[in-house]
Amino acid sequence: MQVDTKLLITLLQWMRPAYSDTETDFCKTYLQPVFGEPDRHGNYIKVIGKRPPLAFTAHTDTVHKLDGVQTLAIEDDFVTTMTGSCLGADCTTGLWLMLGMIEAGIEGVYIAHAAEEIGGIGSTALVAYNPPWLDDIAACISFDRYGTESIITHQGGSRTASDEFAASLALALDMPFLKPDKGGTYTDSLEYAHIVPECTNISVGYYNQHSIGESQDLLYAEMLLERLIEADWSLLVYVRDPSVPTTVADHLSSLYTEDEEEVELCAIDDLIFNYPQRLAQVLLDYGFTAESLAEEMGVESEASLTYKEYYQS
Repeated sequence: MQVDTKLLITLLQWMRPAYSDTETDFCKTYLQPVFGEPDRHGNYIKVIGKRPPLAFTAHTDTVHKLDGVQTLAIEDDFVTTMTGSCLGADCTTGLWLMLGMIEAGIEGVYIAHAAEEIGGIGSTALVAYNPPWLDDIAACISFDRYGTESIITHQGGSRTASDEFAASLALALDMPFLKPDKGGTYTDSLEYAHIVPECTNISVGYYNQHSIGESQDLLYAEMLLERLIEADWSLLVYVRDPSVPTTVADHLSSLYTEDEEEVELCAIDDLIFNYPQRLAQVLLDYGFTAESLAEEMGVESEASLTYKEYYQS
């Protein structure tokens, strides 16, 4: 199957605040022909296969201040907005991924939730309705995370997916640079966490979401869709018991130990994840080169592949 990033760029032009006219027109144009009519809460749902164990989710709204059509710019495989208050890759890229998977016939329950950005209205209502297919779902995978390295295991401080599942998902996708991430905030998969064993959110390649500086890495999006289509879903393992609640206190206790050095290492790791280029510049200013830093770390300088290098290898 040929991955169509031109469609992603077209979808990104639509600025879609929740319940706006533009969102309605967008859904009628791109989602309704594939999913059919929405449910009474505005969610679009499509089931492929017989009692599939996987649900894939995104949401139809964006956080644009105004609706309408925006002008985009593309440079070095990144797309940005020139006229909008944000790009809206959150969660347009997720919708695009699901459309590509549906076209490829990948089995699963696909849900385009309504009004995630104003409180998860669509997903909350859908879970409360408890549709029959929900009983068979072992994992709910949202496409609504920034960056290129995360498989979310916690949302809002509570565990929603096991580390074992996160590792198996990276393996199934053949994307070893995806790692378990405890730093999730909120997306629609959280609403399923008291019913579905593994509820996660994975990086789709956007950055600086909800801002005028939001951008989407087109090369990463293309690679991710290819891997989702080619994935070996039989490799997934389901460990978490959704009937056992986890609290913010449980999460904090897993982050902080009596070892102050370990706590500091976690803080530095967060800085590296959030500000990689700025930290690289700091190291350069202090006289480090890639070769000297690799020597100090005791690793080969070419050993750590970026996703682009991995994709091109």
